[in-house]
Amino acid sequence: MENHDEKYCLVCRRNDELVPLVQLTYKRKLYWICPQHIPVLIHEPNQLEGLLPDAENMQAG
Repeated sequence: MENHDEKYCLVCRRNDELVPLVQLTYKRKLYWICPQHIPVLIHEPNQLEGLLPDAENMQAG
C-alpha cells in the first residue's frame, strides 16, 4: 500500500506540490489522481492495470 503522507497521481506520479489531486477510494484503500488523468479512470480504466487492483476488469463509463 502507498505511503499516504506522500500524495501523488497514480498515473503520472506528480505530487500535490505540482498538480491538484483528487482522492479516491477503491477496495478499501486510498489513491490520488490528477485532473488530467481522471478521463483515463472513467474511459480507459484498463490502462490503470498494475496501478489499481483489478483495473483490467473495470468497465469504461
